Amino acid sequence: MIPSGIMKHPRGKLPLPIIVITTCVLAFVAILYVERLSFLSSKSIFKFKPCPRKTTKPKTSDKKTDEEVVVVNASSWIDDRFDFDPEECNVANGKWVFNHSIKPLYSDISCPYIDRQFSCVKNGRNDSDYRHWEWQPEDCTLPRFNPELALRKLQGKRVLFVGDSLQRNQWESFVCLVEWVIPHKHKSMQLGRVHSVFTAKAYNATIEFYWAPYLVESNSDIDIIDIKKRIIKVDAIAERAKNWTGVDILVFNTYVWWMSGVRIKTIWGSFANGQEGYEEFDTPVAYKLALKTWANWIDSTINPNKTRVFFTTMSPTHTRSQDWGNMEGVKCFNETKPVRKKKHWGTGSDKRIMSVVAKVVKKMKIPVTFINITQISEYRIDGHSSVYTETGGKLLTEEERANPQNADCIHWCLPGVPDTWNQILLAML
Repeated sequence: MIPSGIMKHPRGKLPLPIIVITTCVLAFVAILYVERLSFLSSKSIFKFKPCPRKTTKPKTSDKKTDEEVVVVNASSWIDDRFDFDPEECNVANGKWVFNHSIKPLYSDISCPYIDRQFSCVKNGRNDSDYRHWEWQPEDCTLPRFNPELALRKLQGKRVLFVGDSLQRNQWESFVCLVEWVIPHKHKSMQLGRVHSVFTAKAYNATIEFYWAPYLVESNSDIDIIDIKKRIIKVDAIAERAKNWTGVDILVFNTYVWWMSGVRIKTIWGSFANGQEGYEEFDTPVAYKLALKTWANWIDSTINPNKTRVFFTTMSPTHTRSQDWGNMEGVKCFNETKPVRKKKHWGTGSDKRIMSVVAKVVKKMKIPVTFINITQISEYRIDGHSSVYTETGGKLLTEEERANPQNADCIHWCLPGVPDTWNQILLAML
């Protein structure tokens, strides 16, 4: 007889509360497991911001130079859980963070392909802080530039940078970022007045540059003449563009040559009429006419299944120190730190031109991806060639370097700011 008030559970059966608790625990574990799989496949129901990658200390090669040349195992760079998504990340929104532990992947001594115009250390620049600033977007992690990954992505492909001397600045940066991991016998450089080609033979890849400062034709493309005598053929691009076909990745820019401060002389058709047949337009109007010609060529010629098209936005000039509050300064002379003011925008970046580019590209049939460098470069008043450069093919003398008016505040030291442009480009590939 079982005493009243005492229930006896049937033999072999667990109490109901234990069954309920066990079931809940198992369900919770299953949910965590499924969510973990979802997270690893980048399809999580939650949106995670990428965490900063851990980087191992790079090994140094046995090539000894004044700048340490860094050799990095590709596996230490890649974290497949966090894929950079340019659609979700506004790279222009962020800040420059000083990190002295970061060393450039090359120097203007170790890389033999840098023009003297950009070789600031070779030309006597002694301060080094400008080489240790790292761009950090606010809403994502920008992957570091991995040269081995870049070459794998470019295997069997042609990359062509088309534009002005700032585009050459970016091209030389890209070449120097990757060339040092390729054995000497497996790479070559063919320099031309208009078209230059770096070949990574082991990867069957080329990284090329084509000189076309206006993209369309002008009477100053090859033999550079006085600004006031330049005439731009705003409807003509075919003669230049025939060299841009059969390319897998096209990267265009055009800006600084348009900013002459004078009205732009333009013609349609032939140069035969010379000075007699031109019309003058304000810069944004002439720029728009030329860019439409470029856009029409892209839309009528490029196969988006074969070729990706990028457009590098304006590279800012820093010729007015009052823009960043240095009332006693001259241009970018002796500047050694970036501007810290959020959203700083100087007079060297013309928003009218930016608006023209945005409107023209928006109407194009072929997708064009912007490499948005303008805002991030606006802060870097310290990164220009300044007086550590050449003019007229000759390096500045000590006396000339002492004159702030001789500072080149258009082009950039290498290594330097253009490396970050290419960091963004690689993340987008």
